[in-house]
Amino acid sequence: MAPVSPRAQWDPAQYARHSGDRARPLRDLIARVPALPDAPRIADLGCGPGRPSLLLAERWPDARVTGYDNSDAMLAEAATVAGPLPGGAGSLAFAHADLATWRPAEPFDLILSNAALQWVPGHVSAFPAWVAGLAPGGVLAFQVPGNFAAPSHVLMRELCASPRWRDRLGGVLRHPDAVLTPEGYFDALADLGSAVDVWETTYLHLLPGDDPVLDWLLGTGLRPVLTALDGDPGAREAFVDELRGALRAAYPRGPHGTLFPFRRVFAVATSAGRR
Repeated sequence: MAPVSPRAQWDPAQYARHSGDRARPLRDLIARVPALPDAPRIADLGCGPGRPSLLLAERWPDARVTGYDNSDAMLAEAATVAGPLPGGAGSLAFAHADLATWRPAEPFDLILSNAALQWVPGHVSAFPAWVAGLAPGGVLAFQVPGNFAAPSHVLMRELCASPRWRDRLGGVLRHPDAVLTPEGYFDALADLGSAVDVWETTYLHLLPGDDPVLDWLLGTGLRPVLTALDGDPGAREAFVDELRGALRAAYPRGPHGTLFPFRRVFAVATSAGRR
């Protein structure tokens, strides 16, 4: 997979506009993580604005959770929720890290990543080191979007490749092979000797308001485009307006709002020596 270039600049406020829908897959992932030991050590890879990490603290209130991200804007937002957890048993901290090169510096009971690995080309190559960095019986758990063939992403890529935009935006967006199939993730993890649970879910989000799919993408999938056009507000507005029309046709508003199907792939791998 070719690396995304330039590196996407993130807007925590825009990302948070659909925080309720974005949190549901994380809750579903957490629910499938086996019981952890007391006071577990947890790494949250691609922690974003920090509030999703609070869900880990809610599930394991005596945990020492460290969230890792490479966005200064996201980490600044995350810093507002750092500190001791209620009751003083656990803690929540954040640190700068590039997930492409991050490796555990100490044994973790849980290494978790929520909707971040799709931004890391070749992330499967890190699995051996991550599993090796687990404490005996530790867990590697992640979920990634599996919707790169959905109209939302196809339309973005087609527009970037169109004659008007290809010189500036050709190759900026991620491609369908940014993530593996469920079978691909199963094989990669099972080869490490782990007990593996892989599944997929398509969420049918009901989004309110005008152009809600565009609003969703402005917080995530469109970030590389917005970054590439940074400093040229006219071009950014023109691109967004062009995409807006295509998305309205692909996701028409119904009597109850706009339906936005979103497929995600989940994996939970438990290392040997479970306590």
